[in-house]
Amino acid sequence: METKRVVITGLGALTPIGNDAPSTWQAMIDGKSGAAPITAFDCSKFKTQFACEVKGWDPATLMDVKELRKLDRYHQLSLGSTKEALADAGVDLETLDKNRIGVIWGSGMGGLISLEQGYEDFITTGRVPHFSPFYIPKALVSMGAGWISLVFGLKGPSFTVTTACSSSSHAMAEAFDYIRLGKADIIVTGGADADVTISGIGGFNALHAISTRNDSPVTASRPFSKSRDGFVLGEGSVTLIFEEYNHAIARGAKIYGEIIGAGLNSDAYHMTAPNPEGEGAARVMTMALQDANLQPQDVDYINTHGTSTALGDVAELKAIREVFGEHIYEMNLDSTKSMTGHMIGAAGAVEAMACILALKNGIIPPTINHDPQDLDENIDYRINFTFGKAQKRDINYAISNTFGFGGHNACLVFKKFEKQ
Repeated sequence: METKRVVITGLGALTPIGNDAPSTWQAMIDGKSGAAPITAFDCSKFKTQFACEVKGWDPATLMDVKELRKLDRYHQLSLGSTKEALADAGVDLETLDKNRIGVIWGSGMGGLISLEQGYEDFITTGRVPHFSPFYIPKALVSMGAGWISLVFGLKGPSFTVTTACSSSSHAMAEAFDYIRLGKADIIVTGGADADVTISGIGGFNALHAISTRNDSPVTASRPFSKSRDGFVLGEGSVTLIFEEYNHAIARGAKIYGEIIGAGLNSDAYHMTAPNPEGEGAARVMTMALQDANLQPQDVDYINTHGTSTALGDVAELKAIREVFGEHIYEMNLDSTKSMTGHMIGAAGAVEAMACILALKNGIIPPTINHDPQDLDENIDYRINFTFGKAQKRDINYAISNTFGFGGHNACLVFKKFEKQ
């Protein structure tokens, strides 16, 4: 079966390092960290007292305050980045067939803030029952896609994928399939999460998953360094507009890049830990390359999952070596989580955006916070991790890895756009 080309025509972002896509990209290139002391709640009793929060964004720019009360912060962030992405793509919803425009979204945790608030209100008031009529829809993970569809009137396929840290990558893989198989013209995709909450920080602390480097938040996310002690929890939302190539050309849309392959599989190994040999990660990269009809030596850049965890970083590098062999020394690798933190359900989306803009602009964002003396004996530093500052390089193919709790693995392949 002949499949259709899928291009990216719009970007929108609300991240810990920028409140739109251009400022997020510039902060990446500049190597800025989004980590800072937590402002969302009193965290003085927690082991971790910092995170990567979205800063200075007012959701009241979206809609009336009365309407905002119906939405969790997760939903608000989702709408904010999507509003930007649709405008960036020049999507005219008055003239296009909205039955052919869908929403495939990703989120790991959904309305976590609303879940907490609902229980807190119930417990503190003592009234039985005492829940807001909006409690359920505000808590639902599915309403990420639901609210985007409702607010913008999009009547194509609409659903939310939840596969922990790889949620938005799985969503983008689905969006890619829907368009290349001719089931939609445009898919609004990406993901969001707002997990900098009491239970979010407390829960990840209990897992010993996040850094406790309270004395220096901006340097806490340090992928591929010996002293790494866990990821930095982030929040935010990133939206990408996936569109069928001929549809985009016909309406004169600008095109950022092209998605040409996707791989999805499972470790089937452990609840939270990766397979230490990177077996599932190696398979998923191989699947993605086969789907894209590429050879390993074709790839110029890998945006790694790179969480800054002791097990994860090493396992991923083993997988990359297994797939790419000696070509590992010819590529650039980086971890943009060193700047954005781990945005959970939005992680794959912000890292896909990094790949697309790296391809378009010929510059690769850095992996920050590495001290040349801070070397892990399990890591091969002959690899170009793009440490310290961005590197200019003309690249044609890039891949993005995301791996989620539960063994959910995803790999996406992006190509520099060439009109044919």
